[in-house]
Amino acid sequence: MSAGSAAPTTVLRFNLAGPPTAPGELSARYRAAVEMARYADDHGLAMIQTEEHHATDSGWMPSPLAFAGAVLGATRRIGVTVSALITPLHDPLRLAEDLAVLDLLGGGRLITVAGLGYRPEEYAAHGKEWRDRGALQDEVLRALLDAWTGEPFRYRGRTVQVTPRPYSRPHPPLLIGGGSRPAARRAARLGLPLFPSAHLPELERYYHEQCAAAGTDGWVLQPPPRTCLLHLSEDPDRSWQAYGGHLLYEARRYAAWQSAGSHSAVRSAAQDTAALRAEGVYRIVTPDACVRLAQEDGTQGMLILHPLCGGLPVEEGWRSLRLFAERVLPHVAG
Repeated sequence: MSAGSAAPTTVLRFNLAGPPTAPGELSARYRAAVEMARYADDHGLAMIQTEEHHATDSGWMPSPLAFAGAVLGATRRIGVTVSALITPLHDPLRLAEDLAVLDLLGGGRLITVAGLGYRPEEYAAHGKEWRDRGALQDEVLRALLDAWTGEPFRYRGRTVQVTPRPYSRPHPPLLIGGGSRPAARRAARLGLPLFPSAHLPELERYYHEQCAAAGTDGWVLQPPPRTCLLHLSEDPDRSWQAYGGHLLYEARRYAAWQSAGSHSAVRSAAQDTAALRAEGVYRIVTPDACVRLAQEDGTQGMLILHPLCGGLPVEEGWRSLRLFAERVLPHVAG
């Protein structure tokens, strides 16, 4: 692929999940993630992606907005997405304030995907009822849209007003995440974009039908047919032997949360590293192989680099990121 040719979106993913570790080591990993985000910004990657999970034994990112604030403060250009934020777990008015401040701090660079989540344990940990998740989601989304007008509005029987007003108009970038028809109906009803949890063309069609029925305009950010999480190495065989256990750690913990009928762009059934490698969801590839992936997927694809996956050593994460910046990005148009 020659420089300047059409290519996938480039994404740097962080969830900070890994085997339990001492606070000092975890602090170093968080700080390394922010430094990697700064490096990605300087070298032309398009997006930093993080997510929200609670009640885990793996340190999975529980506070993505705090992390997003650190990244936005350390960078100048790159986009930051939380996909997804489990919005029913948040106080609507406080969330409106936090997202408005982050929108101002980043000049509109933060994109929030509002999701319901799929683990009842997370709701229980926050004193919320799993069965109420749809109603809670409706309440928080309506409150966000009302709050960001800057005008007084009715909330739980009283008149409230939220400041400051966000930077973005009409409001900070907000998408509805999910893989179900209720999620598509909710997005269409509110006039918000839909972010399917996997490549689901039939859900996209249904969403547009619902927009037409509701008289709203909308669009869909559809994940590509192939989603894989990448680690770069000059010697993939050696790296699988040395670090495959880290990738398997994340894959198995994530798989344990997914029900049989759920839709996810990242789905693994592997029980060992050989099976994980054969699946092709988590991949360790050479820079040249990564360029070939970019060529195959074109503008509809994503190159998702996951440098700290499953507790990968920080120095190994840096090697992967530098290989990507030096040997792949020169062949990938932004």
